[in-house]
Amino acid sequence: MNVVREQWVDGGSTADAGSRSGVTSGPTVLRIGLGAQLRRKREDAGITREAAGEAIRASPAKISRLELGRVGFKERDVADLLTLYGVAAQDERAEFMELARRANTPGWWHRYADLLPTWFETYLGLEQAASVIRCYELQFIPGLLQTREYARAVTRLAHEDLDEVERRVELRRRRQEILTMPGGPTLWAVLDEAALRRGLAGPGLMRDQLTHLIEMNDLPNVSLQIAPFSYGGHAAAGGPFTILRFAEPDLPDIVYLEQLTSALYLDKRPDVEHYAAVMDRLSAQVEQPSRTERLLTAIRDEI
Repeated sequence: MNVVREQWVDGGSTADAGSRSGVTSGPTVLRIGLGAQLRRKREDAGITREAAGEAIRASPAKISRLELGRVGFKERDVADLLTLYGVAAQDERAEFMELARRANTPGWWHRYADLLPTWFETYLGLEQAASVIRCYELQFIPGLLQTREYARAVTRLAHEDLDEVERRVELRRRRQEILTMPGGPTLWAVLDEAALRRGLAGPGLMRDQLTHLIEMNDLPNVSLQIAPFSYGGHAAAGGPFTILRFAEPDLPDIVYLEQLTSALYLDKRPDVEHYAAVMDRLSAQVEQPSRTERLLTAIRDEI
């Protein structure tokens, strides 16, 4: 827990890009970084989004999406924008073009693209590149901490095709690899007791899931806290959320709010600070990490 707290309070200073040798930035983060650099070049040159859009035969809205890293980059468009912004040095232009090529490389999850809405593909890219992940979950165990059987039971709530269910379970298992690879992120999760007691496919499945949580909580980069029923209301009463922090200096912290058919990505400082403050209050209000194993064991024994 101390490691996670320090990485959050220090702004991620303990997790620089070089220390995460087992995790690459991935195309999503590269797109966001490239977009931010192009935005700075445009602003330094005093050029409007309208003028930039005309230079690449696109709308101002397209320039906005490019600068936010929401869409892929055509190398020709990057070259034209660099020319417009007065970037003439060949070595600097080469760096931008190399970054554009890397940003267009599909992530490992591309093989599951037929299962994934665009808004969730974005989250996968951010999750894979995060240095710290903080989350509060109310209804289900977080995806990064689910056993295969639990993931299958959750997936079958919304999908009936057995082959599709298995592919979705495999996708979830692939996501979980970041927690045990060298340089992976730290995960700090607060779990509502409701998520721990919600039966899905029999008591045996839930007992195995709780045992898995106990084991995952022993990892040096994972810290779990429990929000028990007995504590009543708490700071995160509004619902589940995730806060992602990155080692890359161009990326701000991002709050992820998932909905049934879409998601919100909040990166404006006031929004992020609000959710971070809620998480801080929640973490102080609920059971402390030293009691997590005892609580999980007690709930498992009652099921």
